[in-house]
Amino acid sequence: MKDRYLNFASTPFGGKIAALLGLPQPKVLERYTPRKNVIDGDVLLGGNAHSELIDVIQKQLTRIKAPLHLHKSVLDNKNKANAWRPETLVKALIFDASGLVESNETVALFDFFQTAARSLLPNGRIIILGRRPRKCPDPKQSAVQRSLEGFCRSLAKEFRRGCTAQLVYVDEGVSSELESTLRFLLSPRSAYVSGQVISIRKAPRSSREKINWNSPLKSKKALVTGASQGIGAAIAMVLAREGASVTCLDIPNAKDALTKVIKKIDAKMLLVDLRSDSAASKLVNAAEAEGGWDIVVHNAGITRDKTIANMPLGDWESVVKVNLSVQETINDAFMNADAINKGGRIICVSSISGIAGNRGQTNYALSKAGVIGMVEALAPHLAKKGITINAVAPGFIETEMTSKIPFGARQAGRRMNSMGQGGLPVDVAESIAWFASPGSNGITANIVRVCGQSIIGA
Repeated sequence: MKDRYLNFASTPFGGKIAALLGLPQPKVLERYTPRKNVIDGDVLLGGNAHSELIDVIQKQLTRIKAPLHLHKSVLDNKNKANAWRPETLVKALIFDASGLVESNETVALFDFFQTAARSLLPNGRIIILGRRPRKCPDPKQSAVQRSLEGFCRSLAKEFRRGCTAQLVYVDEGVSSELESTLRFLLSPRSAYVSGQVISIRKAPRSSREKINWNSPLKSKKALVTGASQGIGAAIAMVLAREGASVTCLDIPNAKDALTKVIKKIDAKMLLVDLRSDSAASKLVNAAEAEGGWDIVVHNAGITRDKTIANMPLGDWESVVKVNLSVQETINDAFMNADAINKGGRIICVSSISGIAGNRGQTNYALSKAGVIGMVEALAPHLAKKGITINAVAPGFIETEMTSKIPFGARQAGRRMNSMGQGGLPVDVAESIAWFASPGSNGITANIVRVCGQSIIGA
């Protein structure tokens, strides 16, 4: 559904009217176009005297072919040729905060962003790198690293104009796992992801492989549930675009819509009602026929909205079963049958309703919060098999379902975030493709909101 206000406010006349009336002035977001550079602009890199990832970041930005400038905080006699000048506009700001060990050192953080704030272009990117607080050996270091979360989320709300800000915790010794995340966060693929905290952990060495960044999912076999429309269809299309061989699953009644999707991407069709007792065995058989899945995306879900006082038992049971219990059953079946290959990916679709709750959605919020709990609990067990599991939590996404929301609530959903607009199904799909990438071995147990930094929830 078209956002007429976004289109109006994006015109010179509409922008003036919106400013005069004190209304939101959302910026049309840049989104990914195949065969373009990862980032269309220069990058400014800074840190403090003890930053530990500067050299690695520079090498990875060189591979990404991003023009690099160095802030005074990381300059020395060897690299003065790359010195940044305040009049130089940049598309991204990266600050390596991995070396911060106590709070009085955050002046380096202040100095970098205070001097560079006005140099960031619209639709710009901010990335802060740190160490996971729980992995820090000293309480003061843990405190200052945890403080980066509040700082990052505040930055994400200040810059506006389509800019995003993320915090990436990188465990010691795993900097080689960072490139996939840099490529995602610097690019238009992350247009509707902002204010997020991502953790990169050590990946099993046996699961690492050489990556073709132009087609990172080539030769990978993916299963996408609930793929006939909306977010599910977008996920299937993006995974196929990235080179994966995709099997699209939905209920038999969705055959006509699913047929349209598979014709667009030359995918395979699997018609299964996931609520049936035979669903898990059918999916295991399908996996064995494919030689095992490399990527499993649990997207299928339903809503049956009513306040708890008015909710029939059947509505409660059906939502919990489809959105949570089915995923648990399928995961168990896949693990017992070794139906997911080593180095595989399980990616679940949760919701900000599962984080913040929502009136009239106790059943839905419970099921989506349960998905988060499942991801966090399964991650260490799956890591032993070389498999990662993560989840995306979409906010207000422009789909057929949200088009039926009453006008006032729909406008509130669109405007109550740092982007001032709803997201698109492709925004969720791009995040899932990043999780699915073979370069994302070190990313597991992450819950990333695709919500434009909604003010609802954490």
